[in-house]
Amino acid sequence: MLLMAGAFGRAADKLVIDVWSDVMCPFCYMGDALLEQALEQFPHSDRVEVRYHSFLLMPQLTEDAPVDLMDLLVAEKGFPREQAAAMHEQISERGRQLGLDYRFEQAQAVGTRTAHQLSHFAAGHGKQHEMVQRLFKAYFTDGLNVADHQVLGDLAAEVGLDRDAALAALASEEFAGAVEADIQQARQYGIQGVPFFVFAGKYAVSGAQPVESFVRTLETSWNETVGSPAAAATGAGTAR
Repeated sequence: MLLMAGAFGRAADKLVIDVWSDVMCPFCYMGDALLEQALEQFPHSDRVEVRYHSFLLMPQLTEDAPVDLMDLLVAEKGFPREQAAAMHEQISERGRQLGLDYRFEQAQAVGTRTAHQLSHFAAGHGKQHEMVQRLFKAYFTDGLNVADHQVLGDLAAEVGLDRDAALAALASEEFAGAVEADIQQARQYGIQGVPFFVFAGKYAVSGAQPVESFVRTLETSWNETVGSPAAAATGAGTAR
């Protein structure tokens, strides 16, 4: 998918990938792993910056009353329990092939706005990727309540962030505006589902696509931006 050029700010010396995702989205966890595999094959991965943006898959969920994920799917989506279980098993099997451990039977469905605020806090300290990865694991593998401030503080500490500072940011809702801005930006660009990846503000990949698809988009985006002759000439002219 081709987006309007210049849709997002870009660093001249880096290829920027903007990712919209939600902590409770199983395909977002999977898509992140697939992108990581693609970056391992990409020769310029040291000049790629990945930025995560907030999206609420189920905005109607509150943060004060976690519910069993299976019960939620049956009640909210109308899935027969057997169908939901089969769907979860298919996702789990695909996840195992990527080294991901989905344990849907213990997942606590809950609102994720506060978890997204923690992601923004981590971004300011250079730990956003680690924080997002830990939030995915907390939700899908550990069965933790990712709306609970104490749980989130512990997770922040696990990835090397200051626990007290993280808790203070959550208590003050310092990053609530950033979360809402991400959601509004997603609406402006017609993003209706996640994961959604935007490369260099121009090329979009929707869903947990095969590694090859990510590699192709990385190469195309790189060749048209950072790796283009114009970019190389600019870099040569400003080198010291």
